[in-house]
Amino acid sequence: MPLHPEFKNYLYNAFGRETAESVFLALQDGPAATPSIRLNPGKSSLSYFDSFPVNSRVEWSKYGLYLNERPVYTLDPLFHAGAYYVQDSSSMFVGELFRRIVRERLPEYEGRTVKVLDLCAAPGGKTTDLSATLRQTFGDNFLLVANEVMKNRCTVLSENVAIWGDPNVAVSNSDPAAFAKAEGFFDIILCDVPCSGEGMFRKDEDAVNQWSPDAVALCSVRQKRIVADVWPALRKGGILIYSTCTFNRQENDENIRWAIENLQASPLEHFIPGQPVCLMDRFKGVIETEYGWSLAPGLVPGEGQYCAALLKDGEDESEGKRSGKRKDGAKAYTKKGNAKTDKGMTQWIENLLTTEVELREKGELSIAVPKTIAGSISELEGSVRLISAGVATGAVKGKDFVPDADLALCFALRDGIFPCVEVDLETALAYLRKDPLTPGADWPKGHLLITYKGARLGFVKNLGSRCNNLHPNGRRILMDIKKS
Repeated sequence: MPLHPEFKNYLYNAFGRETAESVFLALQDGPAATPSIRLNPGKSSLSYFDSFPVNSRVEWSKYGLYLNERPVYTLDPLFHAGAYYVQDSSSMFVGELFRRIVRERLPEYEGRTVKVLDLCAAPGGKTTDLSATLRQTFGDNFLLVANEVMKNRCTVLSENVAIWGDPNVAVSNSDPAAFAKAEGFFDIILCDVPCSGEGMFRKDEDAVNQWSPDAVALCSVRQKRIVADVWPALRKGGILIYSTCTFNRQENDENIRWAIENLQASPLEHFIPGQPVCLMDRFKGVIETEYGWSLAPGLVPGEGQYCAALLKDGEDESEGKRSGKRKDGAKAYTKKGNAKTDKGMTQWIENLLTTEVELREKGELSIAVPKTIAGSISELEGSVRLISAGVATGAVKGKDFVPDADLALCFALRDGIFPCVEVDLETALAYLRKDPLTPGADWPKGHLLITYKGARLGFVKNLGSRCNNLHPNGRRILMDIKKS
């Protein structure tokens, strides 16, 4: 694979000659020979993966697994159930930095909703990693906003968030500058900024062809703008995590230095050059840079990543100054009931999830929003374009409630609300293809949850002689399974 003649000099500048040569040689190979996945702790257990070709654990991710070979994920029902996310192991390092910051730097919240923004979130790998950490640390008391400015990529993000299944993750489609109106709103912001994509070289030939010194310079300017645009939305005392999938200093450490010099920002304590690193262990193959950490092919099994963290200077505003309650005159996010929903049905819908919710309408759909985030969502509505928040539960059709596909995938759905039918692999794939299903003799009539290895795939309606397959058309398997 021919690389730009100037590229090696950028590697020398980033890593030194000896290390850069190792990285350069690795970039001549194809994609990483070690595929990796990250389990969803809200849905999965290692017992799901007894038949998976697991090689070892990802050192910096509790739920990250290296595989001996790359499975056909499309033909694994657990993939469609959101039991795991396919993610490069280098990218998981950002999640570990986030976990260390949450554990060691955030104050005690005493029930206050923790608010986090994943600014450039598509397709959703880091979003799902952050949500797992927030769920395990704060329970229902967090809001994670996953934003993507490109509409087509935002659609993919929304699908992946829905499949992951956490109702406290909202999706927005706004320019970074729009968040400036939500001044001081977020406790942590992750900026995984668009970059020159050197970490994509082994997977995407276009990334190689598009690389040039001019492209690096252009990306660096754009990255500064993104950070500056969103900076007002971070509370004083809050933390911004900056990451790229590239290696050069211009887009990495030099941008961090620029933020320190031009914004009210400081490197986190113990991240200062020459100080002992307290928040991150020294993982094998991970390079400690001037302000952060760099992972590169040839040094680690994955494709590469850079990340660093900044503290917003000023008095800590975390103590009760943003309660998450609606401001006077704020647009109410919730609206209970509709013309077709009586009080009993409304109460039944409210109790579908294991957390207290408020209901809002979206056309005929009833959306359940956890009460812990409803006020914060109302505050955000005036600033950014929200695509989704909470979980779509379904719609009332006459006297019948038709459950939405997202409800089946939400891990907060109460057990026992709908009867479950465990199916084998062949039936699970038929369901995911949206083929007609013939109900078993012991299947109860009405709406049923189809499960595979205990993981919920979605709904059918058993009419007795046949089932209506309620799997969404947009998520059905299109692959010719017989040829695979």
